[in-house]
Amino acid sequence: MAIVLGPNRYGKAETRLVSVARDGETHTLTDLNVSIALSGDLAATHLTGDNSGVLPTDTMKNTVYAFAKERGVGEPEQFALQLARHFVSTQSQIDKAHITIEAYGWERLGPHSFQRRGDHTRLAAVTVTAEQEQVVSGVTGLTLLNSTASEFHGYPKDRYTTLPETRDRILATAVDARWRHLTADGDWAGSFAGALEALTTAFANTYSHSLQQTLYAMGSYTLSQRPELAEVRLALPNKHHYLVDLSPFGLTNDNEVFIAGDRPYGLIEGTVIRDDAPPAGVEWYL
Repeated sequence: MAIVLGPNRYGKAETRLVSVARDGETHTLTDLNVSIALSGDLAATHLTGDNSGVLPTDTMKNTVYAFAKERGVGEPEQFALQLARHFVSTQSQIDKAHITIEAYGWERLGPHSFQRRGDHTRLAAVTVTAEQEQVVSGVTGLTLLNSTASEFHGYPKDRYTTLPETRDRILATAVDARWRHLTADGDWAGSFAGALEALTTAFANTYSHSLQQTLYAMGSYTLSQRPELAEVRLALPNKHHYLVDLSPFGLTNDNEVFIAGDRPYGLIEGTVIRDDAPPAGVEWYL
């Protein structure tokens, strides 16, 4: 039996970067969490401890901060592309750089005052090799709720089924979505804002017979509105809301009073793809 080294990579995870762009008295705040993963000809360090091809992860962290000063940050996709291109072009032993960024939003209160926005986190993931570049954007923690216009019935039942069918329910979810771009250049800010608007519009306007149906409606509408995107991947937890039994108090409950469930929860996942789009150059995950 032979034992060999399989796929591997290494990098610096979760480098926190806060950048203040000072344009006179009006400042712009950027708040990022940057993770770097490099792969390539790294067998020697695993097999013999030879570190001649191992760029220190501390250097990767320093590069993030230096690039923020020298080049500015801008949109997370563009910043990730700059970092990934740098590592692939300057480190001959590295053939792939994967950069992921979480971007935390702040609302402006004044020229230099801000309030943290907690409704969602913007995401960007970039993979660069010598031959190709791939950009994926996304969002996590986007909590949406329809108080009606949702049903769930007609499902198979067995001896363990206790869930009653419903023709009117609350539908709520915390959207975790990623979308792959067709090219590695574009209007990143406009594309993100447009995709986010499409996702929320489709959720609000879909009369839902299942969360699976809503997932497909959100993905397909986003692709129809954003021609720069190749595919959308969605994970939608079903944030259950259960009717409270008010009968012990002599009261009826006409879909008015609910318990918001925490766990367990249903998790619906799926991908919606533009059928004429080229396949992803490298595998990517939600």
